[in-house]
Amino acid sequence: MKNLLGVAAAALLIAGPVAAQDISANPHAGTVRLSAGFTPDPYNVSVTAGGTIRASERFSGCYGYISHAPDVRLHWSGGGNLPLIISATSSRDTTLVVNGPNGSWYCDDDSGEGTNPSLRFGSPMSGQYDIWIGSYGGDYVSATLSISELYSN
Repeated sequence: MKNLLGVAAAALLIAGPVAAQDISANPHAGTVRLSAGFTPDPYNVSVTAGGTIRASERFSGCYGYISHAPDVRLHWSGGGNLPLIISATSSRDTTLVVNGPNGSWYCDDDSGEGTNPSLRFGSPMSGQYDIWIGSYGGDYVSATLSISELYSN
């Protein structure tokens, strides 16, 4: 039995850490399907921002604490000449981490009004956007995710 425990412990050390963000996990606040020209604009989703994972340890230039699963999954059908703007508002300092349809990761902290994050995709790709709303201080806070073609916070 002792040898089996030693082998199991060694296997855990060799395997290394498990990937923190899981784009296949069910999103906490659900899935949204929007197409260019959607109404109402902005489309808002209430979320609880935050988590236990430091975004800066996963992605260069990212801040705040995020969860394992995305908060919202957006299926976007583009078209037209308008941007796609993903932002969050809260009475507390929040951050954004987004995995785009091309597999690239995008982050923001404070590009919106005050301490609110906002990401603007000038020529948005159609496909799946997995969105995490983080809290800068590591606590869990109420926030609103806004998806727009017209407005940024």
